[in-house]
Amino acid sequence: MLLLIVFLLILVSCSTSTHTFGLSGSHNPIIPIEGLADPTVIQHEGRYYLYPTSDGFGYDVYTSDDLLEWEMAVRAFDHQGPNVWAPDVYFDSSERVFYLYYSADFSIGVAVAENPLGSFEDRGIIIEGAIDAHLFEDEDGQLYLYYEGFADSGSRIVVRRMNTPLTPDSEQILLLEPEGWEIGAAAITEGPWMLKRDGIYYLMYSGNACFTTDYAIGYATSASPTGPFIRFAGNPIVSKDDGLFGPGHHSVVEAPNDELMIVYHQKASTENGLDRFVCIDRMGFDDNGHIGVTPTVLNPNRTAITYD
Repeated sequence: MLLLIVFLLILVSCSTSTHTFGLSGSHNPIIPIEGLADPTVIQHEGRYYLYPTSDGFGYDVYTSDDLLEWEMAVRAFDHQGPNVWAPDVYFDSSERVFYLYYSADFSIGVAVAENPLGSFEDRGIIIEGAIDAHLFEDEDGQLYLYYEGFADSGSRIVVRRMNTPLTPDSEQILLLEPEGWEIGAAAITEGPWMLKRDGIYYLMYSGNACFTTDYAIGYATSASPTGPFIRFAGNPIVSKDDGLFGPGHHSVVEAPNDELMIVYHQKASTENGLDRFVCIDRMGFDDNGHIGVTPTVLNPNRTAITYD
């Protein structure tokens, strides 16, 4: 019996040490480069790949084994530009192909590769007058492309069903227009990210102007991927606070211990501008199905490098 107890204790200890994921409280930013923003993170074959907005002419890829220690791996995609922002990457497991959705000069294009590091081959523009694409695959295999469209009243979030990762097969459907806290220096809803949990579709997004401290994150829910969506009454769920400026434009990924993590950017100051850093924090659902995030401010002792 004593040997059995010792064995169980060792087993629990090993299990715990294998599945721990520690945030130090001073872990942000996870990449010490000022100017990186709009991060999309995917996990593939045990490794993480992060694609941010950077110089406005293409995308670098950063890699990590644990979501905390990152290194710049390669330049994965170049475009003539300008205004190359907000990448999104989708892996088609049946075709073993990676699709990079890019925003370039206020249009959405697609590039493809057989490796998450690229290099990605451009397949051209698929939607004009739009940015911030995010491709979501539902449980039945149907693909939906969520993105930021434009109107006289400001930017709005819309969706289109996709016939393939390269071809939309329907007209766009309006989901959210700016209201309340989403209206400030500009009227903006953007940066959509879709999650599905217990049959509910969670459309997460950012609102207000990204160059201000009022930029923030909210979400809306629906029983259908095409809406109608109802905003959470407690929005925004991540917003400015003591030392926290302009948090927004995020992706969601599972940590090595299966916890959900939100990867987003924060501004470094209260001044208007694009002084942004990539950050990571815990995210989860309460018993009522509401999303909660525990944001951590930028480490004041960080060593910052300006993106060049």
